[in-house]
Amino acid sequence: MNFFRGVMGGQTAGPQPSGAETIQKLCDRVASSTLLEDRRDAVRALKSLSKKYRMEVGTQAMDHLINILQTDRSDSEILGYALDTLYNLISNDEEEEQDESEDETAQKQADDLGTQFTEKFIQDPEHITLLLTLLEEFDFHVRWPGVKLLTALLKNQGVQVQGIILVSPMGVSRLMDLLADSREVIRNDGLLLLQQLTKGNAAIQKIVAFENAFERLLDIITEEGSSDGGIVVEDCLLLLLNLLKNNSSNQNFFKEGSYIQRMKPWFEVGDDNSGWSAQKVTNLHLMLQLVRVMVSPVNSPGATASCQKCMYQCGLLQQLCTILMATGVPADILTETINTVSEVIRGSQVNQDYFASVNAPSNPPRPAIVVLLMSMVNERQPFVLRCAVLYCFQCFLYKHQKGQGEIVATLLPSTIDANSISAGQLLCGGLFSADSLSNWCAAVALAHTLQDNLTQKEQLLRVQLATSLGKPPVSLLQQCTNILSQGSKVQTRVGLLMLLCTWISNCPIAVTHFLHNQDNVPFLTAQISENLGEDERLVQGLCALLLGICIYYNDNSLETYTKEKLKQLIEKRIGKENFVEKLGFITNHELYSRAALKPQPVFPSPEQMLFDHEFTRLVKELEGLITKAVHKSSEEEKKEEEVKKTLEQHDNIVTQYKELIREQDAQIQELKEKVSSMTTQTEQLQATVSQQQSQIQQHKDQYNILKLKLGKDNQSQSSQGDTQVNGLQTEELAQLREELEELRRQQKLLQTQLSEKDAQIDSLKSATQTAEAPAGSDNTEILQELEALKNQVQTHLAEISHLKAERQELLRRAEAGLKPSDTAPPSDSSSDAAKAELENRLAAQTAELERLKESRSGLEQQLAAATSTAAILQTEKSKLQTEVQESKKEQDDLLMLLADQDQKIHSLKQRLKDLGETVEDEDDLRDQTSDEDDEDED
Repeated sequence: MNFFRGVMGGQTAGPQPSGAETIQKLCDRVASSTLLEDRRDAVRALKSLSKKYRMEVGTQAMDHLINILQTDRSDSEILGYALDTLYNLISNDEEEEQDESEDETAQKQADDLGTQFTEKFIQDPEHITLLLTLLEEFDFHVRWPGVKLLTALLKNQGVQVQGIILVSPMGVSRLMDLLADSREVIRNDGLLLLQQLTKGNAAIQKIVAFENAFERLLDIITEEGSSDGGIVVEDCLLLLLNLLKNNSSNQNFFKEGSYIQRMKPWFEVGDDNSGWSAQKVTNLHLMLQLVRVMVSPVNSPGATASCQKCMYQCGLLQQLCTILMATGVPADILTETINTVSEVIRGSQVNQDYFASVNAPSNPPRPAIVVLLMSMVNERQPFVLRCAVLYCFQCFLYKHQKGQGEIVATLLPSTIDANSISAGQLLCGGLFSADSLSNWCAAVALAHTLQDNLTQKEQLLRVQLATSLGKPPVSLLQQCTNILSQGSKVQTRVGLLMLLCTWISNCPIAVTHFLHNQDNVPFLTAQISENLGEDERLVQGLCALLLGICIYYNDNSLETYTKEKLKQLIEKRIGKENFVEKLGFITNHELYSRAALKPQPVFPSPEQMLFDHEFTRLVKELEGLITKAVHKSSEEEKKEEEVKKTLEQHDNIVTQYKELIREQDAQIQELKEKVSSMTTQTEQLQATVSQQQSQIQQHKDQYNILKLKLGKDNQSQSSQGDTQVNGLQTEELAQLREELEELRRQQKLLQTQLSEKDAQIDSLKSATQTAEAPAGSDNTEILQELEALKNQVQTHLAEISHLKAERQELLRRAEAGLKPSDTAPPSDSSSDAAKAELENRLAAQTAELERLKESRSGLEQQLAAATSTAAILQTEKSKLQTEVQESKKEQDDLLMLLADQDQKIHSLKQRLKDLGETVEDEDDLRDQTSDEDDEDED
């Protein structure tokens, strides 16, 4: 123990041993001591010396320390000391203070030392496996130093350690358990360990993700307060970035697990955004980066579109736009938010349309696009913010022809509103401002409104600009070329040349407008042919590209500048080889390849902002085509045109054949469906036939069995007197007889009913005949009587008329005092007699007339009664005829039923006869009945 007191700083007599000697003695004690307490004290002493004497302890004690980890597993204290000592040897984080002059050298030596000890430790992969096993210990003094040691090993030799952990059984799963540790220190250091473990290893990233890492990390972020949380939230976000960046499998798993929806609450900021802490800014910055990872342009288009759709549906895009328009947000967070919104809407028409509808909270409200463009063309705004706004505008127009049309429409004369600021006005203002960066940004932004959109290229030709008072307006195309020829800054000219190249490419009408200005071609040839400095080489290359586009997309509508004349001009003024060399200045520029890497414009300084990503794609597409076009002769061009026409004809023929093939394919598909349907029906019918054949075969088998049984029963009947007939028992025969008797009874009943119906029909027929005869005779007599009465009435009427006439004559004469036969005046006596006689005759005639009237009335009543009787008899006749028809129909039905019964009786008799049963025919029964009746009579 005195030895340890000396090592730990106690006072001992004699000379003090050196550090190397002390370490050697401690190592010997660790290796040879049998008492656990002695070994523990020795390891503790090595731990205290490991920082000051790092080299000595590492070279002499590492093997002994590893042996302790293997042998003394039962004592957590000695394990903790050993792990802490190994951590001090391998870690490069904590170094003793050195003089300033020695800082860099000492740090480099320390890093090299840590790397050497790490390589020595992992020479045997079992050491890593041993360390993973120790991490399963719950004891804090073992688990925590084990986590730190493994983290240090990963920092120094990440790839090798990752490979060992990957092949170790349940290695990653053991490390994932650290996130569930209730002790925050271990959990937080476990996050740092997983960060190092998942760096650059897609296989481990997938395993960690499928070990439910997303759920655990998001829960920790929520528990720690999301963006308002501390360093733990930052560590979780860094680990999430490791798991998702450039890992399509994990990104899909994150989206399918509905974890995007859980990101929305992170971006809920209040109205008061003053006083953001540095940690909150860091956290929110990482959260925005996490969103961008899911919708990065480098991801597959399908995965990006799916995540964009999800972010819109869950309201994440809306939340980001709220931050975008909020006040008091720090500049770097605002810049990153703009970049994030840019990639969320890029290429997604639904998201782009939503962004177009977002308004800034101003009075009056202005579209968010206008507010952002105001920042882009404002030279007082930070450079990174202006780059972010340009990227946002580019993403808004990417594959969005509707948005391109809306922006161009704000420049057209018919839609300009003098009372408000539009996006087009801001772009034109920036294009012609004194700030070269504004010129470049506005030119690139306008170029994106024309990207792959022939309609808008033609529409932009209509834009007219008022240059100064008293002068006529000039076109936008002309104004761009005017500024270009004035020799402005390189950045401005590069931006304008990129705009012009994008504008007239693939648009012959725009090429014609450009060539129509007689100054443009001479300016371009002059620029290309001159030998200028390094700064002007890029401008020369862009001028060569612009002139090449005028050749390639020339429709020869201008006689002064046809394709052939322009090529001759190049050959005379510039030289074909020199032209191609100047054209190559673009792709050979150092900033060209940087801009071609990704869509986002990222530049170290404003002066290096020269190339746009989409323009680099255009150059790559056109450079080879223009080179070929310049070198081709007129004959080759004619041949190519002929070949093109032939190819077009062939394409038309191929298109026609394709349409014919499509129609035939549709017909074939329809026929296939019919064949399939008929095949199914055939199979069903075949199955039905097979089933019926099977049933027929079963019936045949049953018939053969019955036949065999019948033969056996006949043999047994002759010997044993059994009543079995053809396999049928007595009960079956009795049942058949009962059925036969029942049918006979039914037949007799039906015959009785038939007889009754016949009798009924006969009675109806006789009644009908009887009714018809009297009715006919009565009708005749009545008609004759009616004729006689009519004659009598006519006679009486004639008599009455004669009497009336005579009466009138008598009255006339009586009034005149004359006799009927004389005209001389009568005497008094004779006139009285005549008058009395006349009155008597009138009274008799009146009485006769009354009698005739009464007789006529009686005859009319008899006639009406006879007519009514005839109508009633006719109705009864119709009714009787209907009943006769119904009775005949019932009789026919009964006859058919009797025929069916006879057929059934006949079949049953035949069956009984086939079975050997004696059956009496109906005729025999009738004969027997008649014989019995004769005997009774006798």
